[in-house]
Amino acid sequence: MSDGRVSVVSKVAVVTGAGSGVGRAVALELLEAGWSVVLAGRREEALTETARLAGGGPPAPVVPTDVASPERVDALFAAVRERFGRLDLLFNNAGSFGPRGVPLEDLSYEDWRSVVDTNLTGAFLCAQAAFRLMRDQDPRGGRIINNGSLSAHVPRPDSVAYTATKHAITGLTKSLSLDGRRYGIACGQIDIGNAATEMTERMSAGVPQASGEVVAEPVMDVADVARTVRHMASLPLEANVQFATVMATAMPYIGRG
Repeated sequence: MSDGRVSVVSKVAVVTGAGSGVGRAVALELLEAGWSVVLAGRREEALTETARLAGGGPPAPVVPTDVASPERVDALFAAVRERFGRLDLLFNNAGSFGPRGVPLEDLSYEDWRSVVDTNLTGAFLCAQAAFRLMRDQDPRGGRIINNGSLSAHVPRPDSVAYTATKHAITGLTKSLSLDGRRYGIACGQIDIGNAATEMTERMSAGVPQASGEVVAEPVMDVADVARTVRHMASLPLEANVQFATVMATAMPYIGRG
């Protein structure tokens, strides 16, 4: 095209936190399904590795982004608009657990703020930017899928910052779902329990339970999460998975306490 954009022959997605874990798995699943996927995250080298793992097909654009920075988020979505002219899906995935094993009374303000800035403010900024693009494009509309957590339902010990932000993500999901109706924007949330990623490597060694015990927990293949996101993303905009829970079958969630 004369304006430098690529010709849109597939749906366009932005995946944040695409350099590892769930974000990488979802990005690769969407690419395999024929989507054009913009890879966003803090670490350029990790994003480049995700793009390399995708193998054949058009290269996935890599856009290093700190989602807690309004300026960097604006730059990310400006790059999407410039390259593709539209956006069909935002997988709002970037997140941080924060320091592990720190009791609430010892958690520093800086650590609290860092988790809130990434998990909640970052998700809001990306959703807002995606919302504006989806509202103004032709044809109008799109889908936002927020990555929640089982911590959006019940906490783990010593996880106040992470748990509070994941509860807030549920409120964000509901508000986006309501406010997006007039623009044809659907929003849903996936709550994940114990997908096998770098973040959950410690599960096999044992993690603290509400009883005070330290117990090894089952995990599931992260590919099962990616397939679930792909299904949610593939629905027509007239249909929406509002909330989905995908978890290792035997993990201590049902009956936790």
